[in-house]
Order: sequence, then structure tokens, then C-alpha cells
Amino acid sequence: MDLPELISPPFDPDDFEEIIDVRSPSEFLEDHIPGAINLPVLSEHERHLVGELNATNPFEARKLGATYITQNIHLALSSYFSQKPSDYSPLVYCWRGNLRSHSISIILRAIGWRTRVLQGGYKAWRKWLISNLQDTIGETPPHLIILGGLTGCGKTRLLHALKSEGGQVLDLEAMANHRGSILGTEPDAPQPSQKKFETLLWSAFRQFDPSRPVFTEAESNRIGRLQCPPALWNRLRKGRVVHLELPLAERVKLLMDDYQHFTQDPELLKTTLQGLRRRCGNELIDEWNHFIDQEQWSDYLSSILSKHYDLVYRIPGSEDSIYQEPSETLTLSSSSSEEFHKAARSLLERYQ
Repeated sequence: MDLPELISPPFDPDDFEEIIDVRSPSEFLEDHIPGAINLPVLSEHERHLVGELNATNPFEARKLGATYITQNIHLALSSYFSQKPSDYSPLVYCWRGNLRSHSISIILRAIGWRTRVLQGGYKAWRKWLISNLQDTIGETPPHLIILGGLTGCGKTRLLHALKSEGGQVLDLEAMANHRGSILGTEPDAPQPSQKKFETLLWSAFRQFDPSRPVFTEAESNRIGRLQCPPALWNRLRKGRVVHLELPLAERVKLLMDDYQHFTQDPELLKTTLQGLRRRCGNELIDEWNHFIDQEQWSDYLSSILSKHYDLVYRIPGSEDSIYQEPSETLTLSSSSSEEFHKAARSLLERYQ
């Protein structure tokens, strides 16, 4: 029986029939190679027990780890691998490319499957990805077209319409699972890790057609708790800006649709607004809390837009904005789906 073949970055994940991440579910959730599946050879509890024992008795820890790993591989062979054909050829990796990945790959190769192991494991992949981010996101095409505009003007909706109409879109707020303001946290859906966010960006730029522009939304260098990588931040500040305008009443309607979770949980909204008390003052916060208590949602949204968000908006091209002065202004009359799709088709006709 020969030892597993070793693969080192760089490589294209699409070149492999299947990529198996044998780390624990929490490690996989934090970040993983694009397209990988999670088939843990140690559960969270087992990994904790082995790590705890390793601190006092490394030899016994290895024995315990080997026991758990062989048991879990046995279960995987009788379930996940049971229907794999004779020419099955996966790439396997763990954290450092040692015990976990080699243990399963030796058994898979003994069966007859060509199984390769990522040398250095996820750690080596992550190191390479960071070094490659600048080349992948950097100065090369595709060109970015940045959608700017006041809060609630429908930048994200326009991105969705552009994608639906066949445009290339970089939806940073969707990747970050955050809408880019103090009210932007998605309920019951945490943001990804910084590592996962960067992997998503790398993967997205690899898939873009460099001959066609990519539309994205103007963001700050932080989206929630996530930081825009320097390579992306540099691209954003050099992109062509299209300024989007929508009447205040329509912006209120749009936000009523997008933030329904706050109307269903007013106390959550009031708690979130406490983060603005120092900046906006007690009088404004009390006014907004009154509107919330009375379920005067239109009044609340009109007030927070005109008395807070519009005032702190950094106009592209101004001294306090990193973005270029807008090359054009796109004025929408309503927040209807038809209006956004019409605007999307207009932009694609001009820039595709």
C-alpha cells in the first residue's frame, strides 16, 4: 500500500472530483476551501477530549484520537462512501495535513480510491489564499461600477435586479450577512468569520468574466464587524460611481419591507437604537422610541432617515468620501420591482 499523494497550493478547487474537509464542524463553519464537504473524523466533543488529554499525556491522547478516528471512518465507509465508484478520487485535508487527513486517506487508498492529501492542510491553503488575494482582486479586470446613494434608496434591490437581468454582481452585504448600518444585523443569522468572508470574495472574483463590468454597492471599510481587505478597498475607491436617487416616501416604503423583523420585535429595535444615543442625543432617541411604541413606523423611518442617516452620508467625490464623484445620477420614481428592473436594464445597456 503506497502513501497518499500530497498536493500543495496553488491549485484550482474545481479540478478535484470532491474535496473533503475532515476537521470538526466548528472549524469547517469558520472557513473551508470553496466547494468542500465536511466529513469530520472527530466530533466537537471528541476533539475536546483528545485536546484536554494531550495537555497531560500526549501518548494516551494519540491512542484515544486514533480510536475515535477509526470508529468515525468505519461509520463513513458504511454510509457516505458506500456507493462511491472504483474511480472515485477525492482531495482530503485537515488543519495541518497530519493525523486526521492521513488516517482517512490511507484507508481510502487501501480500498483502491486515488486519494490525495493537502500538504500543510487548511493552514497552508489559507496562507496561500491571503497571498493571492491581491492578484485576484487587485488591479486587473473586471472593472467595478459602484452604486451609491442615501440609505433606503434601493442599492441592494438594484443589485438583485441587475443579477436577475444577467449582470455580474458583487453583493458584499449578502456575503457579510449585514446591511451595512447599526440596524443592519440580520436576526438569527450571524456574520461569517473574517476568513470565510475573504474566501467568499476570492471565490467570487475568480468566477467573474473579466470582459464585463461588475456592479457592487458603496460600502464603508467595515461591514458590521467584518473588514474589507485592502485589495478590495483599493478597487472600490477607484470604481466608477452611479448615484441612485429615490423620493423619501418611497425610501420609507422600501425600508418597511426590508426591516420587517424590527416591526415584529420593537424591543429589539429600541435596544439597537441605544447604540446611537451618544451620537444623536437623548431627544432624538426618545422621539424614535415614541414612534416605535405607537407603531408609527412611517414617522419613525422618515425621522431617522432625514435626521440621522441622510446627515451622516458621505457624498461620493467629497473630501470625507473615498469614492469617486458620480459619473451619472439615476433617479427612480418608485420602489416597485418593475422600476428597479427597468433601471437595471438601462445600466446594462450602457455598461455591458
